[in-house]
Amino acid sequence: MSTAPQPVPRRGQCRAVSPAGMALSVLVILLLAVLYEAVKMGKAVLLRRALLALPRSLSQEALTEPQEGDSDPAQGRWFWFHVGQTLFHVVQVVLGYMVMLAVMSYNAWIFLGAIAGSTLGYFMVYPLLGRG
Repeated sequence: MSTAPQPVPRRGQCRAVSPAGMALSVLVILLLAVLYEAVKMGKAVLLRRALLALPRSLSQEALTEPQEGDSDPAQGRWFWFHVGQTLFHVVQVVLGYMVMLAVMSYNAWIFLGAIAGSTLGYFMVYPLLGRG
């Protein structure tokens, strides 16, 4: 009795994944999508705080670092909020592209995991936006 040789996957193809492996993949994508929504909301909260920290006058002198003798440390604080927003943006972009690449595998379960994670993340994190 001879068995037929198993076809070797061509380059760019993957082997069949076990049900446990697929479930783990869907769970990871779901969590990445939840994290994406949390970072997106965190960025919005940080933006609100940055706008509140801006001085009332938006002249160039008001936006520069405080001069020696100035007692208002809030003038230069907007810069650190901007740095924080930049970091949040980078994390958001990286997570978004990771989820997008997973969805581009054209696997329906992965797609549903991304949709469920985005929905769950938005549902859980959106109420926190009002508190920030």
